[in-house]
Amino acid sequence: MKPAKVVSINERAIEHLKYIRETMERAGSFTAVPGWGGILMGVSALMTALISGHLPSNELWFATWLGEAALALAIGGWAMAQKAKASQSTLLYGPGRKFALSLCPGMIAGAALTVVLYRHRMFALMPGTWLLLYGVSVVTGGAFSVKIVPMMGSSFMALGTIALFSPFEWANWFMAAGFGALHIAFGIVIARRYGG
Repeated sequence: MKPAKVVSINERAIEHLKYIRETMERAGSFTAVPGWGGILMGVSALMTALISGHLPSNELWFATWLGEAALALAIGGWAMAQKAKASQSTLLYGPGRKFALSLCPGMIAGAALTVVLYRHRMFALMPGTWLLLYGVSVVTGGAFSVKIVPMMGSSFMALGTIALFSPFEWANWFMAAGFGALHIAFGIVIARRYGG
């Protein structure tokens, strides 16, 4: 007969404190970030990268990616609402509201800079600007979400920074890598670890 393992009260207390801390973090975190929605957004971005690589003008390239942005926004919003509904959480109060309010400033800055860049025909700066400011939005919104979300934003920021110093001929590769591959990769992790 094996002797019973003795567990000190300190070990149990530390385990209980860890459990309480993790529970409190989850309660204050916005967990309706949609993994499956991110995957769908990534797939649509990859398809857009394939299409936009064969377009005859920068204006058509720009219009195609604006259409993709609108589609991704619709997919993300729908998926977030579905996940919030399934988990019986709200998007308009508490952590959901903080997430949305923190996400918006970077997105608004990206929209304003897009107008300026388009007016000055600076297409080469658009992919880096979009990736970088989307990453900023995800990092700041992710402060009220699970840890993987700010990591995803940091990845977008790094890719966007590199894209800013790269030639426009590589634009679709950066857009596919960021809005396509990063969304898919992080979407899979979020779907597996955080329930869809």
